Parts: sequence; structure tokens; C-alpha cells
Amino acid sequence: MTAHADGRTLAGFAALLADPTRAGFCLALLDGRAWTAGELARTAGVAASTASDHLTRLVRGGLLAEERQGRHRYVRLADPAVAQLVEDLAGRAPAPATPPRTLRAASTGAALAYARTCYDHLAGRLGVLLHDALLARGVLDRSGGLALTPTGVSWLADLGVPVEPLRAGRRPLVRDCLDWTERRPHLAGALGAALCGRFLDLGWTARGGGRAVRLTSPGRDALAEVLALDPAELAPPASRDTGPARA
Repeated sequence: MTAHADGRTLAGFAALLADPTRAGFCLALLDGRAWTAGELARTAGVAASTASDHLTRLVRGGLLAEERQGRHRYVRLADPAVAQLVEDLAGRAPAPATPPRTLRAASTGAALAYARTCYDHLAGRLGVLLHDALLARGVLDRSGGLALTPTGVSWLADLGVPVEPLRAGRRPLVRDCLDWTERRPHLAGALGAALCGRFLDLGWTARGGGRAVRLTSPGRDALAEVLALDPAELAPPASRDTGPARA
């Protein structure tokens, strides 16, 4: 505990996420984008005035940062550390007691469970597969704590991801992040963000609805090759053994 923290201040900070609407806002903002108050209000099913009050508390508490452009107020997670906090808490929360009630909700949940952004890196089943494959290929090593190997530096160069600019930043180069659907780690840190961005740039993945990420058909074949995986391992559960994934 830091020198200025005590039970009262910690409880006050924790209370920021103790409200379902505020927690839902933070989960939505894990897609890494800036949202307007109106967009978040519609997502949560609350009045604009209610959303504004909640967002003001989150901004004052340091969980969100805001920008104003004309009449519009945009908010985003304050920094990667806040995203890590929210994802870690979600990973430790119990599973929902009841299954989704509609086909749309079930489809949305399945898409998020397969692949999504966790702020700026890949999460879900695809993110965990990436993490495990990088360890298996020797790109990463955890014998002394998770680290990038010399083999990994060469592998990333071939992929078009230079490492030195990532090392020069303030964020850890590599870091485990507990995945809240898989309950296993996916890759975070500067490298996790760089790979997520590179896959999008190459067209191997594409943005879906909200935080969801789609693996394109070319991306499935390309990722299978660079990660030394069977393409079937990368297919979403619903599409396994039903032919190639659609772009």
C-alpha cells in the first residue's frame, strides 16, 4: 500500500466500480476507443443525465479521461494501467449465473469470448492461443519471468514489428494479463498492443461489433503459418469443421 492510501481511500476508489452502470461503462471502454456519453448511455440503457453523472465520478476518480470537441464529450480509459485493473477484476469475477436469454446476446457473447480487444491487445480464445503459440515457438520465454527472446526479436522483424521502439516506451514490453473468459493469460504490454495493431494493419483481423475482433480467412491461414498451428485450431468454435472462416 502506498504511503497516502488507507482503508477509507481504498474503499472510496473501489466504490467507483461497485455500481453496475459504471462498471459496464469501463468494460465497454476496454475496446480502446473514445466514446461519447450518449453512446455509453444507450449501451447501458440509462438516461443521458444518469450517464453523465456516472462519467463525472469516474473522471474525478481517475479511471477515465475526457476530451471535449464542440458540444461533444468523449471519454476513454485513463491509461493502460486502468485497463489492466478492469480486465483483472473481470477475470476474477464469477461467471454469470444465468445464460444469455436471446440469440443475439448469445452470439455477442460467443464473439467476445473468441476474440476481442482488451484495451489495445488481443484477448479471448484467440489471444490465449497467440500467447501459448509464442511460448511454444520460443518467441517468448518464462523461465525467469515472461521475456522476449533473441529468436523472438528476429521473428518480430520478419513480421514487420521493430522491437527497439517498444523497449523505449514506458510500458512493460511483455506482460501476462488474465483473460476473463478463458481464465488463462493472454499477452499484454507494448508487444501485445503492437501485435494487435499489426494484425489489423495486415488485414488478418478486423474490428467486429464493440470490442469483438474477427479473424479473416487470409488471416487464419497467415497466423497458422507464422505460429506453426493447424488452421483448424484458430477457427471460432461455431465454425470448426464447417469450412474456412469467412473474411
